[in-house]
Amino acid sequence: MATLRHIRRRIASVRSTQQITKAMKMVAAAKLRKAQNRLESTRPYAGEMAEVIGHLAAQLKRKKHPLIEQRRKQDQICFVLITADKGLCGSFNTNIIRRLDGEWEACTAPEKYLVTVGRKGYDFFRRRRFTIINHYMDVFKELEFKHAQTIASELIRLYTAKKADRILVVHSHFKSAAQHEVVVEQFLPIQPVIRDRERFPVGFIFEPNPMKILDEICPRHLDVQMWRMLLENNTSEFAARMTAMETATENAGDMIKELVLFYNKARQAAITKELNEIVGGAEALKG
Repeated sequence: MATLRHIRRRIASVRSTQQITKAMKMVAAAKLRKAQNRLESTRPYAGEMAEVIGHLAAQLKRKKHPLIEQRRKQDQICFVLITADKGLCGSFNTNIIRRLDGEWEACTAPEKYLVTVGRKGYDFFRRRRFTIINHYMDVFKELEFKHAQTIASELIRLYTAKKADRILVVHSHFKSAAQHEVVVEQFLPIQPVIRDRERFPVGFIFEPNPMKILDEICPRHLDVQMWRMLLENNTSEFAARMTAMETATENAGDMIKELVLFYNKARQAAITKELNEIVGGAEALKG
């Protein structure tokens, strides 16, 4: 049976942990607001650029742009996994890893490759059967647009060199502070977004021709899309960490209540035992 001193130490230890988790929750909440603002300002731009590319691609009747044209053979598939660099965010990283594992098993391509963004995904897959051709760690330490440009440029190089016929990105999509889901998006080839004709009711004359414009705008579009995916994942990570730390704080509170109750019962039992010993000693002296 635990002594009263041991129980007091346990209570103090859990209270210290509770203070830490509460502070981490507040830090995650502050970072979440900042990340959410960045994401909300990026989403409209990324969506409008996708529509512009779709409108330009519709003007090319014969030859398609190499970053847009769908290849007949799908022999080489490259998966890009975006996870966090840190833990303490519940099942956030586990859900993304599990989704990639399912997509990998379902893919029937002869050659499959993996590019990891984030330390957790790389640490999980580096000792397994997956072929990792590149990895990026500590990206989310200070997330900047140049990180998205570096990753997008490498993926474009793989695709144009025909080392990958299709590139899929597995990441977390942010919906709200309490809800985010793991999604799989096609990065390359670009899938043009075709809207209704009401959006573009009249024709346009492009100078220079649409192909040259696409040569300039497609790489920028891919940079922006990668930036949006990184922001989606980063915002979801902060939301998951905030929720996990809130749950941990509540659990610590429940544990403290149980320990205090157990401490009071043990203390009461110890006092009762001492009283019984005193009464027994007094009775023995009388006898």
